[in-house]
Amino acid sequence: MPQATGTESFILFEIAGTTYAVRSSVVQQVQMIEHVTPVPNAIPVVEGVVHARGRVIPALNLRVRFGFPKVPFDLRSRLVVINSGGRLVGLVVDTAREFVFIPDTSIEVPPDGLSKLSGKYLDGIATIKERLILILNIEQVIDVSGLEDMAAELPS
Repeated sequence: MPQATGTESFILFEIAGTTYAVRSSVVQQVQMIEHVTPVPNAIPVVEGVVHARGRVIPALNLRVRFGFPKVPFDLRSRLVVINSGGRLVGLVVDTAREFVFIPDTSIEVPPDGLSKLSGKYLDGIATIKERLILILNIEQVIDVSGLEDMAAELPS
């Protein structure tokens, strides 16, 4: 598929009815969720560990990460395996099935009001055919170090 100048390819997925995007350059694979092995004492966002391409990797539940209620996996649930800085991580999403090219001109900086709430997760917001797509900053999404500190401070 030819790529126009000033466009980038993305994998789209949904969480709680909202469409999100990650750059396809960081996506290793998208697979059905067969089995997640829980990890004792893990923070809530860590669903557990899974097998992906012969490796055991952590699986982060993006519903929990973004503050939405957790729901049971179904046939549409997917694991988006990303490679960020040599680190493989699985992202548990409601559904993932689209691959698109988004022109740079369709991507806007998140509004100021969002930057205080969820802007650290967002690189931009794209509008494609009147559809809003939130483009994720994957490094921020998978950085759970602050969450680990907060979990340690919670009373037992």
